[in-house]
Amino acid sequence: MALAAATLWGTTGTAQTFVAGQSSPYWIGALRLLIASVFFAVVVGWSKSGQVMTLLRKQWPWVAWAGLAIAAYNLCFFAGVKAAGVATGTAVAIGSGPIWVGLLQGWVTRQAPRPVWWLGSTLAVLGIGLMFSSASHAVSFNATGYLLCLAAGFSYASFTLLSQRLVAISTPEIATFCVFTVAALIALPVAALVSGPFVATPATWLMVSYLGLVATGISFLLFSHALRNVAAATCVTLSLAEPVTAFVLAIAVVGERPGASAFGGLALVVAGLLLVVWFETRQKG
Repeated sequence: MALAAATLWGTTGTAQTFVAGQSSPYWIGALRLLIASVFFAVVVGWSKSGQVMTLLRKQWPWVAWAGLAIAAYNLCFFAGVKAAGVATGTAVAIGSGPIWVGLLQGWVTRQAPRPVWWLGSTLAVLGIGLMFSSASHAVSFNATGYLLCLAAGFSYASFTLLSQRLVAISTPEIATFCVFTVAALIALPVAALVSGPFVATPATWLMVSYLGLVATGISFLLFSHALRNVAAATCVTLSLAEPVTAFVLAIAVVGERPGASAFGGLALVVAGLLLVVWFETRQKG
């Protein structure tokens, strides 16, 4: 489920290439949170679960923090990538996620991930760096952009740990509905302040609907179910399958032709993910 979620996330960049420049990325990030929230509401209603208010009443601080974290991830990621560049910004944001979650898990639970997890995660992160460095030719250092991308990675790691707590005491459907509703309520006013009114073509609405329903709604529902059975640190590392999917789609759909170093990076990412999966299954066994 974690790998399937990452695969769906990996389609986000390709989907946006079809309407590039037609709408603000801040609005796209905010609206996909809103559409995902509506999707989760339908799922909760269909499952006839009546625990939403119970979760909000008893665990509202954790719901609020998780919602703030995923909203911050969306906003910091788009702002960071815009300032630092797509290739390096994405590499920093995605690659820093496993490092952040490993440090946070060690601080919160006093049980840091095992050395095998660190080895697999390091290989995957190095691979991500190689994959994106081959696409970046004239990179200029932008401190603000890099800090925002690091903040995005930290926010994603925080969201994962907070969500794991929530799905342990509720259902993934209810947890995601509550968290993403909070996130949408935060992200929408910010998008309006930063980008002004939302202007979009029918093609943009189609793309945003796909992002909200599939690349956010279904994917995060899968991810939340995975958090009930897999360690948070492992789930974040498996999320590095996202750029692998984006890499394949860039070649097959967009027509990009990456260099040899990108394929070497791809091999490192796959090796790191296989090592983490092997370690997790061995722990469960």
